[in-house]
Amino acid sequence: MSAFVQPIAQKLNIKLQSVEAVLAMLAEGATIPFIARYRKDKTGALDEVQIQQIQDQLKFLKEFTERKSFIEKTIIEQQKMTPALQAKIDGAVTVAELEDIYLPYKPKRTTKAQTARGKGLEPLANLLLEQNDTDVLAVATTFITENVLDVEAALQGARDIIAELINEDAQVRAKLRKLFESAATIQSKVISDQETAGIKYKDYFDFSELISKIPSHRILAVLRGFLEGYLRITISPLEENAIETIESIYIRRMSSCGDQIRKATKDAYRRLLQPSLETEFRTNLKAKADEDAINVFAENLRQLLLSAPIGGKRILAIDPGYRSGCKVVCLDEKGGLQKTDLIFPHENNRVAAEEIKIKNLVQQYGIEVFAIGDGTAGRETEIFIKKINLGLPVFLVNEDGASIYSASEIAREEFPNEDITVRGAVSIGRRLMDPLAELVKLDPKSIGVGQYQHDVNQFRLKERLDATVVSCVNNVGVNLNTASKHLLSYVSGIGGTLADNIIKYRNEIGKFSSRKQLLKVPRLGGKAFEQCAGFLRIPEGDDLLDQSAVHPEAYPLVEVIAKELGVDVKALIGKEELLKRVDAKKYATEQIGELTIQDILNELKKPGLDPRSEAQAFEFANIFGIDDVKVGMEVPGVVTNITRFGAFVDIGVKQDGLVHVSEISHQYITDPSEVLKLNQQVKVKVMEVDIIRKRIGLSIKQMMAPATGLQKRPIERKNSVVQKEAELPMNDALVALKQKFGR
Repeated sequence: MSAFVQPIAQKLNIKLQSVEAVLAMLAEGATIPFIARYRKDKTGALDEVQIQQIQDQLKFLKEFTERKSFIEKTIIEQQKMTPALQAKIDGAVTVAELEDIYLPYKPKRTTKAQTARGKGLEPLANLLLEQNDTDVLAVATTFITENVLDVEAALQGARDIIAELINEDAQVRAKLRKLFESAATIQSKVISDQETAGIKYKDYFDFSELISKIPSHRILAVLRGFLEGYLRITISPLEENAIETIESIYIRRMSSCGDQIRKATKDAYRRLLQPSLETEFRTNLKAKADEDAINVFAENLRQLLLSAPIGGKRILAIDPGYRSGCKVVCLDEKGGLQKTDLIFPHENNRVAAEEIKIKNLVQQYGIEVFAIGDGTAGRETEIFIKKINLGLPVFLVNEDGASIYSASEIAREEFPNEDITVRGAVSIGRRLMDPLAELVKLDPKSIGVGQYQHDVNQFRLKERLDATVVSCVNNVGVNLNTASKHLLSYVSGIGGTLADNIIKYRNEIGKFSSRKQLLKVPRLGGKAFEQCAGFLRIPEGDDLLDQSAVHPEAYPLVEVIAKELGVDVKALIGKEELLKRVDAKKYATEQIGELTIQDILNELKKPGLDPRSEAQAFEFANIFGIDDVKVGMEVPGVVTNITRFGAFVDIGVKQDGLVHVSEISHQYITDPSEVLKLNQQVKVKVMEVDIIRKRIGLSIKQMMAPATGLQKRPIERKNSVVQKEAELPMNDALVALKQKFGR
């Protein structure tokens, strides 16, 4: 492990001591949230992103070292290792360098060059490479045998050997790689007879763009068209530039030998190097685009999971519908199901009766808030509820993924005796109550705030999204006495098995009154307790500190501070003036340093403070379908998804509108997330309506003075819980909108 400290520190520009401390704690089983929150003094206050980067670099270096060892072993077994070759391997710092060195020694299927060597033509190839004043034809004649029928066959075999030599030359590959990086384009053309079937890729039927500049969403679009069999793609710089690069290395003088090498060079590039580098760069472009798309998804997911909760209120939740009616559920302050019902408010002859039913439910169950799914009939149901004039806030809650939850094993466990419509309505209400607690029950991919999430590396996507969920859960903290096992499983150091054991033990004892009781949970030992305790809250427990983010290991320190201030711990909590008098340096020890003590003091000022903002209702304009939307309208909306090419905004109709990146701000921006956040309330102007393709083009910058633009500033957020699926079909009307609006 120590061998990796310096390269990681150098790569990430992080202090050696910090990297060393992080690697040691990770090796001991510490989690990233725990290290970031409770070991700041050891790491130098590294945040979760930096710690994750250290972990990622460690994984890369381990894999790189293992590959290097394998290559060394293989070459040694071939008895071809030399001091110079070993030095090259030792000096390699990238996977590409390492693989280029290994290429000549890599076991391969029979090649043209190997066949030519078998016919005894390697000496002829070596003579050509010497580029002396030689009569090439005369020399080639001497190599004619029963296996080499004529001069041309001899020269062809020699050229095959030279071509393979050029292909396996690490210097050639390194220079061509640089040329590809700076000058290669990705080009796509439609495959014959696929114009109609692949019409959604029309803009890529004859497309070309520098790979150094092409954005991730276009890479994924082209590659999807390629994989679906509609497009043919190539990645290369100008061929003459590539061949000239090779010739500058191999051709030393004008001669008949040089002419043969020139032919071998062209063959080497066309047959071996260009296809090989195209595959390499296609893979790299895909990996880069994947990572960019995964970053977008992870950031959107983080914002979504940290959406403002309405908190512990009694909620009447409605899953709207027309012919089948609206499923109604009443939930208590903890999300417990109290009552289910069915109403038909969209049948004119039943409106009055359904109003009375709603009034009775509100009165009987002390309802404080309405939560209405925003899918089919959502806006109409919202109007129905508001017309009753009960004076209660009404929230439209994004219901995407609710159907997935309602049919899941998790939902069947929670509500074994209820049908999927009831489960869906409960999920809508609980999303309003606590988005984080409810959304952790879903596969993050089904939430629909990503960019091409179905096209990217699924293992890497899951890994990153799971890490994002873990980060959010631990950032907010979890109520130990009300959390579901699914929420508990994301807490630092717990996981699925311990979450099950905690729930079983909680059921046995009724509720936890102290964090110390966690040590009585089967299989939850000291290490797991260390990792999880600080993130678990016990409101109204035996110890006031148990409802805070102060770790139990620091309780004695808090007691010492309180004693020296002449008060008990209870009198210390929430007393900012008293806490300001504490000198953190005075209490710093080797175990608990100054940074951690400062965190403790800040936590004691407002113990257990939820970092999420407060939920606020939102009022859409009086439009309900795309037919109501007209060019020039200025309406309020809510940002529901952010991609690299723009943001999607809900304006109250079924189809979210697209604000292309060029229509977000008067200032030049390359990434919408520079100025927009999920759930942000915005005013937009309708620029385009395509009823046939159900597309709406919007502008934010048209709603503000040019000198103002949209500044980078704190974001106002809406309450909505799950955002609309905004997966962009490749190359459709949205591309046309993009072209129309600029850039």
